[in-house]
Amino acid sequence: MASLFVEQLTVIDFSYLCPERGLVGESWLVDVILDGSLNEQGMVFDFGNVKKDIKQAIDSTIDHTLVVPSHCDAIQLVDHDKTREVTLSTSQDDIIHCLAPKAAIVPIPVDTITPITLKAVVENHLKSVVPDNVDSVSVNLYPQAIQEAYYHYSHGLKKHHGDCQRIAHGHRSPLKIKLDGKPAPQLAQQWAKHWQDIYLVTEADILDQFEQNGITYIKCGYQAPQGYFELTINKKRCYFFQTDTTVELIAQHLAQEIKKENPNQDVTVQAYEGYKKGAIATV
Repeated sequence: MASLFVEQLTVIDFSYLCPERGLVGESWLVDVILDGSLNEQGMVFDFGNVKKDIKQAIDSTIDHTLVVPSHCDAIQLVDHDKTREVTLSTSQDDIIHCLAPKAAIVPIPVDTITPITLKAVVENHLKSVVPDNVDSVSVNLYPQAIQEAYYHYSHGLKKHHGDCQRIAHGHRSPLKIKLDGKPAPQLAQQWAKHWQDIYLVTEADILDQFEQNGITYIKCGYQAPQGYFELTINKKRCYFFQTDTTVELIAQHLAQEIKKENPNQDVTVQAYEGYKKGAIATV
């Protein structure tokens, strides 16, 4: 028996539903261990194939999706022919409702979404793609250790040709701000707190705004290459953009807003999108 491991093989960027927090954007790193006998090449599995096939298989499970704990009592899940819809009743007495193509909403038979509860789902999926000499697959899912400010956000990019078009996927992202070239960690923390578990709305995607049980809801929707997407969410859980919400536009928006309060200083924003990638804007 031999073991092959790859640390930080990929990053899973997704959102999930939580009765306490609502719609939560997340980014988890993935380590993989393959146990098995050596093949005719003296390998458990070729590293090139691990980086290609295993990474692709992991990404195809929950990456850029809305993950739903289907055993949670606060959640209602309904499947249609080609679409799936889910409704969460939160502990704050509001609801979050999403309608999307089935591939964009992934039900997991658990009560809560954690790295531990998703571990078995990813491992079982990987078993179907490894060669016969691999006896077992183990994964470790975990968030990046971030020392500075960070926030969780969800969004959808209707113009994107890949999975970013899905209306409720998200990221856990560090945020760095500089004033006149000097770090401003307190300012970054203020924005990170303001955007904690936020949904970033492109105003052009708003279909309706309505009141229900004393709560103002925003209904967003659009047709994208993968199909029709729709999300209804409490207005208090949203932040509004006049543009799309790519990380480049997020960085620009933050820099411009911070500049309004610091007109005599140069403002630089380094906004991440998940792990070790993002955009920088200076005004």
